Amino acid sequence: MSEKSNLLQGPLKVVNIGLDSFADELKSQGVEVQNVDWSPPASGDPRMAALLSKLGS
Repeated sequence: MSEKSNLLQGPLKVVNIGLDSFADELKSQGVEVQNVDWSPPASGDPRMAALLSKLGS
């Protein structure tokens, strides 16, 4: 069997980025979830994100 075929043979493990409700739903179904607390830079404001990116240069 190829790696692709084996992908779903074992227990599901998920990395969840941002949506706590999605992680909670998976956990309630017995899925192992690693939750990452993430949000877009500058709250998703493209102008502010561009300004912030210049600070790192």
